[in-house]
Amino acid sequence: MHRRILIVTAVAAEADSVAGGLASGLARPAVELPVPGGLVLRRYEDGDGPRAVDVLVGGVGPAAVAAATGAALTRAALAGDPYRLVVSAGIAGGFPGRAPLGSLVVADAIVAADLGADTPDGYLPVDELGFGRSVHPVPDALTGPVATALAAAGLPHTTGAVLTVSTVTGTAARADELAARHPAAAAEAMEGFGVAEAAAAHGTAVLELRAVSNAVGPRDRAAWRIGDALAALRRAVAVLEPTLSEARPCS
Repeated sequence: MHRRILIVTAVAAEADSVAGGLASGLARPAVELPVPGGLVLRRYEDGDGPRAVDVLVGGVGPAAVAAATGAALTRAALAGDPYRLVVSAGIAGGFPGRAPLGSLVVADAIVAADLGADTPDGYLPVDELGFGRSVHPVPDALTGPVATALAAAGLPHTTGAVLTVSTVTGTAARADELAARHPAAAAEAMEGFGVAEAAAAHGTAVLELRAVSNAVGPRDRAAWRIGDALAALRRAVAVLEPTLSEARPCS
């Protein structure tokens, strides 16, 4: 049985960075496989060994990526070779003082930061409304080995909550609001919670890994470092693939 992992990104540029990291450690060239919904998986394997990683471009935002991740998980389950771990990976905004540009963030909690209701007394997350959950904690059994491997490779990183939003933060006021509501937040992205919801529906462990391309706050495109973030993501995946393949996640 393969120790198969699924890595889900939002866009092709992120998937290409992930693939670049995998190609340095997994012997077989990528094989493309269809997924329902017109999606395509890129599969990387370790020759005749048990390590195998699939890479999927799942789309932007929690809804699109949840549907794509669910389709890939169902495909694998029906084939009798389910995934043991799903990773939401890509670039993100980093909260100033927590995650500098070019660094990596390992999520210890995947948080739906705008799934809830505004009230006269402030924001209420969906779980406080009684309609579901807004947080997927990530166990130390995953975050610990990942952080240790990044540290051993000398890759700057932090462990903290990664917020999933449907509207990217573009003002200082919004950044301050999110930081006050989620003091443990290190980064903001758009897909992690969708991936986590799909993984939970299949009883599969989930991890989120982000490379910081910009600061959370006012949009300043001149200050974005997307290329540096994608390069950091590629280096991180190259370092982490053996660790993730050997990890024993607690779903």
